[in-house]
Amino acid sequence: MKQEKKKTPAGRGAPAESVDEYLARVPEPYRKALEKVRAAIKAAAPEAVEDISWGMPGYKLNGYLGGFAAFKDHCSFFPGSALEAFKDDLKNFETTKGSIHFTPDHMIPAALVKKIVKTRVKENAGQVRPK
Repeated sequence: MKQEKKKTPAGRGAPAESVDEYLARVPEPYRKALEKVRAAIKAAAPEAVEDISWGMPGYKLNGYLGGFAAFKDHCSFFPGSALEAFKDDLKNFETTKGSIHFTPDHMIPAALVKKIVKTRVKENAGQVRPK
């Protein structure tokens, strides 16, 4: 019996080896939405290391800052422990314990992504304790 390959969030087989490759596999308009999140993360933490982890783009600077992924009917931004501090800003978005769901028609604002990432940078540097 042939074993089925597990698909990455963006689909299409084996995990991407770079963020550019990951984004190239994501269909529009989700790609454009994720490119905006990527730009906001890079603007907030230009020194962060960008890589693929768990099959999706992630950013690290003294620890994990966040990442993003495309799914069948939404995109997600994964900022980890910073979510609780921004719950009022996120009241119009579906959230889970560690992710924010959005769509190209209902984007997470770039300014909010930047605020969250800057908070994560401070948390990772030990300047802010996560709630």
